Amino acid sequence: MTVEQNVLQQHSQKHQQTLLNQLREVTGTTDVQLLQQALQVSHGDLAEAVAFLTEKKAKVPQQDEATYYQTTQVGNDRYISVGSQADTNVIDLTGDDKDDLQRAIALSLEESSRAFRETGITDEEQAISRVLEASIAENKASLKRTHTEVWSDSPNPHDRKRMENCPVGLKNVGNTCWFSAVIQSLFNLLEFQRLVLHYSPPARVQDLPRNQKEHRNLPFMQELRNLFSLMVGSKRKYVDPSCAVEILKDAFKSSESQQQDVSEFTHKLLDWLEDAFQMKAEEDREGEKPKNPMVELFYGRFLAVGVLEGKKFENTEMFGQYPLQVNGFKDLHECLEAAMIEGEIESLHSSAENSARSGQEHWFTELPPVLTFELSRFEFNQALGRPEKIHSKLEFPSMLYMDRYMDRNREITRIKREEIRRLKEHLTLLQQRLERYLSYGSGPKRFPLADVLQYAMEFTSSKPVCTSPVGDIDTSAPPGGTTGQLLTAEQGPSIPPEGLALQRVPIHKPFTQSRLPPDLPMHPAPRHITEEELRVLEGCLHRWRSEVENDTRDLQGSISRIHRTIELMYSDKSMMQVPYRLHAVLVHEGQANAGHYWAYIYDPHQRCWMKYNDISVTKSSWEELVRDSFGGYRNASAYCLMYINDKKPFLIEEEFNKETGQMLSGLDKLPPDLKAYVKEDNGLFDKEMEEWNTLQTRKAQQEKLALAVATAATAQDPEYMEQPSPTDYSRHLQEDTERAISKAAAEQQQEERSPEGLLTAAIKVEYTRLLRFSQEDTAPGSDYRLQHVIVYFIQNQAPKKILERTLLMQFADRNLGFNERCKSIMKVARAKLDLIKPEEINMEEYEMWHQDYRNFRETTIFLMIGLELFQKKSFVEALMYLIYSYQYNRELLVKGLYRGHDDELIGLYRRECLLKLNENAAGMFESGEEPEVSNGLSIMNELVVPCIPLLLVHDIEKDLLSVEDMRNRWCSYLGQEMEPNLQEKLTDFLPKLLDCSTEIKSFHDPPKLPTYSTLELVERYSRVMASLSRVPADGR
Repeated sequence: MTVEQNVLQQHSQKHQQTLLNQLREVTGTTDVQLLQQALQVSHGDLAEAVAFLTEKKAKVPQQDEATYYQTTQVGNDRYISVGSQADTNVIDLTGDDKDDLQRAIALSLEESSRAFRETGITDEEQAISRVLEASIAENKASLKRTHTEVWSDSPNPHDRKRMENCPVGLKNVGNTCWFSAVIQSLFNLLEFQRLVLHYSPPARVQDLPRNQKEHRNLPFMQELRNLFSLMVGSKRKYVDPSCAVEILKDAFKSSESQQQDVSEFTHKLLDWLEDAFQMKAEEDREGEKPKNPMVELFYGRFLAVGVLEGKKFENTEMFGQYPLQVNGFKDLHECLEAAMIEGEIESLHSSAENSARSGQEHWFTELPPVLTFELSRFEFNQALGRPEKIHSKLEFPSMLYMDRYMDRNREITRIKREEIRRLKEHLTLLQQRLERYLSYGSGPKRFPLADVLQYAMEFTSSKPVCTSPVGDIDTSAPPGGTTGQLLTAEQGPSIPPEGLALQRVPIHKPFTQSRLPPDLPMHPAPRHITEEELRVLEGCLHRWRSEVENDTRDLQGSISRIHRTIELMYSDKSMMQVPYRLHAVLVHEGQANAGHYWAYIYDPHQRCWMKYNDISVTKSSWEELVRDSFGGYRNASAYCLMYINDKKPFLIEEEFNKETGQMLSGLDKLPPDLKAYVKEDNGLFDKEMEEWNTLQTRKAQQEKLALAVATAATAQDPEYMEQPSPTDYSRHLQEDTERAISKAAAEQQQEERSPEGLLTAAIKVEYTRLLRFSQEDTAPGSDYRLQHVIVYFIQNQAPKKILERTLLMQFADRNLGFNERCKSIMKVARAKLDLIKPEEINMEEYEMWHQDYRNFRETTIFLMIGLELFQKKSFVEALMYLIYSYQYNRELLVKGLYRGHDDELIGLYRRECLLKLNENAAGMFESGEEPEVSNGLSIMNELVVPCIPLLLVHDIEKDLLSVEDMRNRWCSYLGQEMEPNLQEKLTDFLPKLLDCSTEIKSFHDPPKLPTYSTLELVERYSRVMASLSRVPADGR
């Protein structure tokens, strides 16, 4: 075939694929065979093809077997639908006004065809463009949002500094978690990483035709190289992928936006990479058939062996990502078995040429080093007119042996499959027999037969115990016959027996008629049974029960052995020669039209799983991966599995210096141009940290100078030691001090009552009192730390010098009483303060301890006000107080257990406040009324959603469950009928709610706190804590 013929064939294939995509988009029909049939009937006329499909009016068409079993599809030799079931439901789009619809369709097709002719861009590419533009628009729009909605970097660059040898995260620049998950999975394939980093564009780029592919692929490859180089050597904790996303967006021309299909993105990404490497390969190996490293890494081949109307056929196909159906299967091997066999395959193994049966098998002839499975977890609900996610559980192994699917093992596998089929048939029969033993009976309620016999034995051996002593029982009388006699006696004069039935009129006597008959047993028991009957019956029941238990055990044992035999069917060494180890799992949480993506990637050097969730990269475990990836537990499940050939270690091996033999790491792994690029970026980051450090040093110096000036000018105590209030000058602290002085004076001898001796004794008395408080076990409402700073210092083991100076400051207070004794002690205390040398006490440490105590009091006030508002059901106002109290409290607890309050208590009410707000907002949304709906979504967007990362960041189980509850409440609306405007608002809102990133959003400034005296604070805090013990929150 000449070059010209090859080019023409490729253009024809691409044009036919474009027609199929356009026809699929217009009609909604997903059956590829039916679409091809329509194009054949219409001879390529799209308008006639649409008419052909719409005239069906939802009838199920007769499928052309020759088309169905033709696995080769023109123009689509890379990505084929393997083992999927065709959707034969044709959507009727004609409605009542068919002419208008036909004209609209014709116009749409004409515009689509013209756009393709002018730009060469397919509908598939336009779909990717739409989501990329949406991502960029989201990123730009974030700059215009309100303060509470902005995903912002921490202003402190040290918070964004990369820890040594930690993987680098990717910033979510606007609904790009799908991009991060895919890129991280590929980046951690070290062979792929090396190929990208060392890629160089063709030397004769200027000689190449300036086509759309070159304009798109080469700039994208350069940005991908830049991104990878930053992920290798950046000093930043996470990097921004906006430039690569911008290139993707600019490659297409579309103004619409829609949810990105991640599998489609991965297809297209590998397609672009293949094209880029193909240009380079053709230049490097002129005259020879070039080898494309992307094809060698990600693409394999399989053989389709089939029978069509009695005639056998074989076709070889190339595949990239291998699609697998999830619905109806419990594990990955079941999915693969179903994907490898289509139709009735009995005739494949027979020599009957005239057999009418048709079917086909797929056998891998060549597996790629990187084997990727697409798990089809989305299906279109024709009744509801929207896609739905399949949440069923699907297990997959960490080590997958592919021998049973290889063409070289075809005959062995067929034998084993036939053996498994026979075992499963026998297993079904055994399970049915076992079910008859375990669910015995003919009614709606059934019980294990062994239990039924046991109950019968217990009934047989029971002895009747009557409600009252009764003598001989007339066995001929009906049960309860004595009741009639009692009623007759109570009703009056005796009536002749022969007239009883005709003359007695029943009289309703509730008490008499509801009384238990005296001979009714207290528990069920045989009324009449002889010893001989009892002995025979007990013997039979014992024997029958033993027989039933033996039969049940035998059946269960046989079933277990068959299960074990099936499990071990492929466990011999000959069928364990093609091992593939799980490299990455890409996870989706949410519903079909909204959700969040992240990836679990195995680190072979640390021998652990890592979780890549946008900017957050954390160590994980196989147990966490199973919980999030298998499905069936939450709305999260795997949608893509990436396995690597375990016999090809080069895929994940580090690179070594050929001269020194040392492993390359960091910047040493980069080529010169990328090394310079990363050094420049690191230099900018270093400069940012230096500027931050300079700014913080300047602020600290200013604060220290201001503190020194204030101390020298006023020499006043810390504000909490003489806390003013609108009505009280905080007499309690002065009274405590004066009381300590009086007590010390009473204990001193007359000759020892010098001011200096009294000061020492008074300080000892006060310290002893406060030490006793610090050692007492008190209820949460009686927190002595609030009453005095020394209690706080003692409990947190402050240095002795800090305690001494603080007590001296207390006794040096000018607000003490004006009697001579107090004045003299105050003067002595002030003199001692002046005598303390700078080297004797670290004033920075002293100020730090007092600042911690001020923070503790502020945290207490935040908590107190938040709890008061929560109890008043003012959840909107309470939230910020509870949020800041929790955050400040955690900062305190980092320094020590007694630095703050009970974090579980604050966490409980923070969590409950968010749940209440979520409940209220959901109720407003359910009302359907426009003002209510807007208010509800406003509460979620401005209050609840920004707080969700705070609940996720510390991995506290109760917080995670609360987030799951909130998300489930809103996700439950996806399956309900609602107005289109509500559906649109829900679709816009859900991605924000389902975003699993732990990147903290910025909030408004904390609420301004009122001023409280120590006495007011203690009393008010005590009241609110006491009320909590009486009225517990709706905790879990």
